Amino acid sequence: MRDVISCFSENSVNVSSYSSSCSTFSNNACISPTLIPSIQNSVSSVYKINLCTQKQLLITITWTKNHSNQGLSVNFNDDNDPTAVIFRLNTNSRFFRKKKSSKFLESGDSKMELFWDLSNAKYESSPEPLDGYYLVILVDSEIALILGNMAEEIVAKKFKATTPMAKSSLVSRREHCSGNTLYTTRAQFCETGDSHEIFIRCSGENEGLKNVKGPVLTVCIDKKTVIKVKRLQWNFRGNQTIFIDGLLVDLLWDVHDWFFNSSSSSSSSSSSSSSGSAVFMFRTRSALDSRLWLEEKNVQKEKDRVNFSLLIYACKTPT
Repeated sequence: MRDVISCFSENSVNVSSYSSSCSTFSNNACISPTLIPSIQNSVSSVYKINLCTQKQLLITITWTKNHSNQGLSVNFNDDNDPTAVIFRLNTNSRFFRKKKSSKFLESGDSKMELFWDLSNAKYESSPEPLDGYYLVILVDSEIALILGNMAEEIVAKKFKATTPMAKSSLVSRREHCSGNTLYTTRAQFCETGDSHEIFIRCSGENEGLKNVKGPVLTVCIDKKTVIKVKRLQWNFRGNQTIFIDGLLVDLLWDVHDWFFNSSSSSSSSSSSSSSGSAVFMFRTRSALDSRLWLEEKNVQKEKDRVNFSLLIYACKTPT
């Protein structure tokens, strides 16, 4: 019996007129180096934590940035859970003393400890630091999550080697962007896979494109085109399937408000500064989602594998 990936890979190009497998990427780079991508306003990562005590919880790490402020928030459990514990840190330079500290939180029968140092954190266009920082979270005396290039060194110094380490998995990432219709980010679709560079661009018919009527949506991974949607004002919602690191990945888009944002004309001036938001989602598909049956030995493996989704909210500001 062949596995699901090999079965699908033979027909991946025929999933739709725009789909392609990684082996058939276009060799043409889809983004001009002179274009400036939109700005990330916030980045949220959701981690599934499996404690040694068999307890499970979700931890959401959110980095935000605007014209006057920059911050970090940590949410335990679900955003929709009214009992969720939220910790917020303002990392503005005026509060430099708070950039390195610790915090103890308690919720029900759970005790959480946070340790962080953002005093030497390095940033680029994203509110999420690249390096020079650490964030360590303990839940019920277990190391639940460690983030940052300095985290492992701090864990070795602060905690005993016998301190239990929970299993953490990144299950989703949510990014809010604003600016033009060019977006760039990076994503790792499975724990053992590589980090991939993702470009999303909506180009207009006045940009020198031949034989193209109306705007075109182009999605590139590692500078190679994976899908291209023409006449986007008519195909403003849709989905395609691609292969990344041997995984089936569903790509969904909804750019309706870019073309038909009715609220901008009736809303107040403060809320009409935007000409609409689009939504893009990359979501890995498990073999259980792809076929009705599996070999018994592969069923548990698929249940244990953590699916990943990347959700991008793209706000296009008027020019």
